[in-house]
Amino acid sequence: MEKKEKKFEEKLEELESLVKQLENGDIELDKAIDSFTKATKLAKECDQDLKEAEKALTSIVNEDGSISDFKGEEAA
Repeated sequence: MEKKEKKFEEKLEELESLVKQLENGDIELDKAIDSFTKATKLAKECDQDLKEAEKALTSIVNEDGSISDFKGEEAA
């Protein structure tokens, strides 16, 4: 069975849950280390997802199919 990639929102929700567990402090050391490791991985994945989304939102496809940076009108 193929492992399904989690959506950004699912990753963020899991990350928030892990952080709450760690902040609570009522967790065994081994579980805390595992949770911290998993939270760190999720944070990196979320950061990468956001960077990819930002890149997609700031790029436009030209008529010839090439991609260029979007430059909106600058405020005066």
